[in-house]
Amino acid sequence: MMNILWISMIFLSILYGIISGNTLKIANSIFPAVKEAVTLTLSLLGMFCFWGGITAVCEAAGLTEKIARVLSPLLNLLFPHLKKEAKAKQAISMNLTANLLGIGNAATPLGLRAMQELKRCNPNGNTASNEMVLFVILNTAALRIIPTTAALLRAEFGASNPMDILLPGLLTSLCSCLGAVLLAKFAERCSHA
Repeated sequence: MMNILWISMIFLSILYGIISGNTLKIANSIFPAVKEAVTLTLSLLGMFCFWGGITAVCEAAGLTEKIARVLSPLLNLLFPHLKKEAKAKQAISMNLTANLLGIGNAATPLGLRAMQELKRCNPNGNTASNEMVLFVILNTAALRIIPTTAALLRAEFGASNPMDILLPGLLTSLCSCLGAVLLAKFAERCSHA
């Protein structure tokens, strides 16, 4: 649905530009924007590849298990039905770790793996479990200690100090994550009542 919406907006904008006689302005704005999009994509791809490699090294070195053990008390509190599901907890902990480091692009494949593990543990079949819903909420309103991707984008666009968003970003993500988890747990409790 979103694809149709975006394509329609682009098409209507170009059509309006042609009808209003602004074809030169359209051409002059499209070509630099395409070049900028490719440059930005390549810089993000580099960061994604770097963190993807770090993740693979962590898995091969057994660090994923250690990170899962460190995060185990928190995961047991948030996901009480997953206490015996080591693979699911490892996948969730790696996703949360990537989000903590602010590398949401690298967190995406880890999040997909975590969701596959949560689906495997789900007794409800095709209905999302409370653990799946909470994981999506945690992934969306993720706590970020280091806003790596945001700092990269700020550096790319000429910010003099790309990391000066560190404290505001941390406080904002802490509030949003805490609020989202509390709301999810409240909704879960209400659904059982």
